[in-house]
Amino acid sequence: MLDYAAFPDQRQNKIRQLLNENGRVICTVLAREMSVSEHTIRRDLNELAQEGVCRRVHGGAVSVLVGAGSFEQRIEQNQAEKAKIAQKCASLIKGAGCIFIDAGSTNLEIARCIPDNLAVTVITNSPTIAIELMKKSISEVILIGGKLNTQIGASVDSSAVRQISQIHFDQCFLGGCALDPQIGISIFDYEEAEFKKVLIEQSSQVIMGLTVDKLPGVARYTIADCDQLSILVMDKQLPKEIIQLFDNNSVKILFSD
Repeated sequence: MLDYAAFPDQRQNKIRQLLNENGRVICTVLAREMSVSEHTIRRDLNELAQEGVCRRVHGGAVSVLVGAGSFEQRIEQNQAEKAKIAQKCASLIKGAGCIFIDAGSTNLEIARCIPDNLAVTVITNSPTIAIELMKKSISEVILIGGKLNTQIGASVDSSAVRQISQIHFDQCFLGGCALDPQIGISIFDYEEAEFKKVLIEQSSQVIMGLTVDKLPGVARYTIADCDQLSILVMDKQLPKEIIQLFDNNSVKILFSD
């Protein structure tokens, strides 16, 4: 077995590998498995955090995720998983209400899964999602306007914020880049972060559908704590310790299968 105490570079490489595989590491576990002190592990995590590899949290660290490309590129990724999540999310829509479908490739699939002739008003800031909704005979479709952010595929500027701040949503299907049970929901774009904060405030129920590669992890801007999330919909089971952390924040987790 490698003497991790004598080879700090190999020790940190192992931590990088575990962060990449699991999204989160725990100091006590790393210290025990590598036969080093917790102080040594904390020092390693601090160095990796300075490099931007992870972010320190109580008792360990969580991966810092990188952007997944443009909206058009994201549409092509994990399509089967997103379709399963979307079907589950669409089944949660309450009739005769007003819902918001946020920008995002998974949320585009949700729009496609909404039953035809559903008595519901759907509001979105994504032209692509609005086009999908126009194919259905639902009660009403409203497109939030403003400057179009082509990377995101939606309007998130000050004009868009003003518009949503005047509407109360029964349900919001929120898009996010990363989620961690301790840090919360985070994304990469500052302007979009400010938009989503207002969106959450205006929504009675916040639902998020996420593929497993976005959890646990952290992006640049935190937009909400986990206790502001009503329901999390996943396509795969999570480790028991992660589920317990979400339970502590009263987040209901549903799985597509």
